[in-house]
Amino acid sequence: MKETLTRSLSGVLYVALLIISLYNIHTLIILFFIFGLISLQEFNKLIGVKNAVPYIIFVVLYLVFGYWQLLIKTGDGLDEATKILQVITIFVQLFLIKDLFSEKEIPLFASKRFLLTTFYLSSAFVFLILIANYDNQFNPLLLLGTFIVVWVNDTFAYFVGKNYGRQKLFPSISPKKTVEGFLGGLFFACVSSYFIATFTGTLTTTHWLLLSVIISVFGTIGDLIESKFKRQAGVKDSGVIMPGHGGLLDRFDSIIFAAPFIYLFLRILKYVS
Repeated sequence: MKETLTRSLSGVLYVALLIISLYNIHTLIILFFIFGLISLQEFNKLIGVKNAVPYIIFVVLYLVFGYWQLLIKTGDGLDEATKILQVITIFVQLFLIKDLFSEKEIPLFASKRFLLTTFYLSSAFVFLILIANYDNQFNPLLLLGTFIVVWVNDTFAYFVGKNYGRQKLFPSISPKKTVEGFLGGLFFACVSSYFIATFTGTLTTTHWLLLSVIISVFGTIGDLIESKFKRQAGVKDSGVIMPGHGGLLDRFDSIIFAAPFIYLFLRILKYVS
């Protein structure tokens, strides 16, 4: 009972901080800057990085993209820089997917660690801010909608998998995840897309439906990849900052992996609509 209460309170605090930060772009940037540093610290511990270089890269990347127009005094170059960052980030993530399915352990040689801290984690927080400020207009409901899809997917994947799960999804990495749980989470995430589209007025129901599929699929892959990193490190959780939940990276593993693909979808929408 006490553990459930502790888990609920820390979860409510996390959600409350996120929702409060959505009222102002600067508050959101500051909160996600803090979240990013904590997540980076947890990830560095998982992969055995002990120097300060990843933190410096994170600060530079995050502040440049978060405050581009304030620092550079113009929006010129932002689109080109974002495209380059997105291409590299997605390529690194595709290699992580390959490692997930083809390698017993994810290779962690020195240059790979550098690429992961930069283009797996640091750039993900950049894309979260870019989603909220999509098309240079602050639209926090767009980011909130993506988080809601993640929460719905995770919640129903857990409940459906626990009660009806039979076939293991990826037993060597996450024994508790099942195919039935994944499909249940995907189904209810798609259902939530209708309500998100209706109450946020951000995108059409069809667009949110497609986003729900993207978020559920890549979010689940991101969860599995982080589980593999934790298994290699021999730990259950990435940290202890959220009692009952583990580390902050454990809460962000789905959304940070999905974020570049979400932003890519939004860019495609812009050019085809």
